[in-house]
Amino acid sequence: MKTLKTIIVAALVVAAPLIFSGCSKYIDAAKEDTQLTENTDYSIHSNMILPIIGTYTELNNTEWEDFPLISVRGDDVNAGGLGDQQDFAETDSYNYNKDYWMYNSLFQNYYKNMFSAHSAMEQITLYKENGASATLADQYISEAKVLNSWWLFQLSRTWGALLIPSSSDPSALFVTPLSSKDEVMQYISDRMDEAIPNLPAVRPNERTDIPGGVTKYTALAMKALANLELKNYQAVAEATGEIINSGKFQLESDYYELFKIRGKLNNENILEMQYSDLGQGSGDNYSYLYAFFGPQGWTPAVTGAGDGWGFFEPSLKYIKFMLDRDETVRLETTVIFTNRGITELKKDPNYSTLPSWISNTTRSGDVFNDYARAMFASGKHYLPSNQLTPGRTDYGTNKNFACIRYAEILLMYAEALTQGASGSAGSADNAVNQVRERAGLSPLSGVTNDQVMDEKFAELGTEWGTRYFDMIRLGRYNELSYDGRTFSADKTFLPYPQNQVDQLPNLKQ
Repeated sequence: MKTLKTIIVAALVVAAPLIFSGCSKYIDAAKEDTQLTENTDYSIHSNMILPIIGTYTELNNTEWEDFPLISVRGDDVNAGGLGDQQDFAETDSYNYNKDYWMYNSLFQNYYKNMFSAHSAMEQITLYKENGASATLADQYISEAKVLNSWWLFQLSRTWGALLIPSSSDPSALFVTPLSSKDEVMQYISDRMDEAIPNLPAVRPNERTDIPGGVTKYTALAMKALANLELKNYQAVAEATGEIINSGKFQLESDYYELFKIRGKLNNENILEMQYSDLGQGSGDNYSYLYAFFGPQGWTPAVTGAGDGWGFFEPSLKYIKFMLDRDETVRLETTVIFTNRGITELKKDPNYSTLPSWISNTTRSGDVFNDYARAMFASGKHYLPSNQLTPGRTDYGTNKNFACIRYAEILLMYAEALTQGASGSAGSADNAVNQVRERAGLSPLSGVTNDQVMDEKFAELGTEWGTRYFDMIRLGRYNELSYDGRTFSADKTFLPYPQNQVDQLPNLKQ
């Protein structure tokens, strides 16, 4: 059995960390990869795991700017202001700059990852052709397909039409036709149909070879997500229903702790980015840079714990929505209050009296002082200072990053049923009420699509832009016009980064 440390170290050895400034560098990197491939002895079958570990490394090594750019639009999240990332704040207000570095970085980062996934598939195929286990090779190739689809899915929701990579050769993009968003989503759904039969029918945390790795249920979740974008609700109901009927997944009983150390490799997680300080106060530390979400000033319960940059906050609209629903644990988990934010809330006569538990001190004893860039901090990206490994001080370090949770599967299933699909995993009421029960809310009967969407807003706020993309798909643009912002359909997608348009002719279409 390989330990997480073994897998991380092996991944760092095998993965070629590449940073690209343009397609010409993609091509140079592809030549280097070819040389590495030519020097590989594919008769050493025990090494066949290394290419897929390299692809997992790309997932975990996501750049800090990727998630914020994907997630900042929508009425659940605001960009923190008064900083050196003005175009990030403008993006939150639907004012887009095709020259903004974040746009180019996300586009490049995820394309680089997709080339890595295709390279892994190609290398694993060579092991297979040299006598390695065909069953295991097909599994690893299928894992790479799922990870490739995750990146493609996020880029297509952000930009719409894309050039779909078909190999590890970036130069092929010069002649690749542009595929519409619907075509991209159908491509993902078809790839998942190919992958599902080859993947283990276990929870990710039940895998011993690659703990937390992709399984059949990750592929089913990706199929459901793609078909949700296509409004193919029957396909959504079938994919999510199979996950539910497996009986493999459970909601973590403590919503607050789900996003803390206890949430790592949790029975609720279907895909997550994994990080570790190896349980040691110094030395190697594999971490996401959570400072983006942290406060500019706080008084942590553990003296010396570092703060952050203050660039990402839950919106006032979201907070008021949650207060109106008498939410407690989900509001406490998602939103961290400052005194300035509490004062701002109370300016609205409808919220002049707040629940007594609302405070600038978290249940873990960390005090969030007022700071210039934001009035609230993102609780789902917060790790209490008393959960840091002694000796570690970076904000949030050692915390995993959830990508797909079982709660989202339950709510997608309910959404599909309220859109007319038939299901084999129980009623929409039952699916929604499982999520509500954990949140301490009373059950619903005869749930409507509006109620399901409200539940998704409450449960998945500040996660992966889900709220924004839901409102886009349903055409509820009025929800996205809030707090002085004005949204219109032509603002749905970001403009392609100018640096990419200059190099990839088909993007000009």
